[in-house]
Amino acid sequence: MKDLLFMLADLWMIFAGFYFGWLFIRRYHNYLLGLEWMVVATSGSNFLFWALLGEDEEGFLYDIAYFLDAFSRSIGITLILVLGLMRVTHRYRPSVKVEVGVFALAIIAGLYLQQFRAGELHVGPATFYVVVNVLTTLFLAYFVWRLWKIRAYGLAVFAGLATAAASAIAITYDFFPLPFDDEHRTIFYTAAMATWGTQLFVYFLAYRAVHNHNVATGREPSSHEPAVVRA
Repeated sequence: MKDLLFMLADLWMIFAGFYFGWLFIRRYHNYLLGLEWMVVATSGSNFLFWALLGEDEEGFLYDIAYFLDAFSRSIGITLILVLGLMRVTHRYRPSVKVEVGVFALAIIAGLYLQQFRAGELHVGPATFYVVVNVLTTLFLAYFVWRLWKIRAYGLAVFAGLATAAASAIAITYDFFPLPFDDEHRTIFYTAAMATWGTQLFVYFLAYRAVHNHNVATGREPSSHEPAVVRA
């Protein structure tokens, strides 16, 4: 049952990442969020293959898993997420150079953080992950407030809960391993992937709600019309 729940959580995250990432690109031309969602889905796909094949932590798939994990935890579901959501909160549309630059920064961060492998606590990187998560959470709290302001009360509550759960996962990730978990941290990763998949789903719905409100009030053109660019 524990392994089945792990697989279901991973499949949920993979589906949410690829499907809603594709919708971000197709409907809203938001490549920051669309591609980052797909990075998370790719990470989940790789993690699934790694688990099914039973590879150890010296294998190639684990190298990819650690890189993608560091990519998203450092820059992806932090800076890239904030810049992507600012499309509807501040009508900010970054230039292609900014979009390429922020993904390049995430790649550099992922490669650099490769040296800090799991198995022992690396206080510096672990603290960095928590700090950037806290800063991102502050913006997400503002995003939740924007949802509440447009009377999307249900989405505001769900987005707030998803954000709180993700913050708990981020703090627990390195500093507070579950004492009742197994050596592969199956319970933790099941909870983490279920939470991350839910984040991808809820944030898409929340983004859509704010976008539709902006269009309805004339603050933003529809997704098929030119948008205001602030580089």
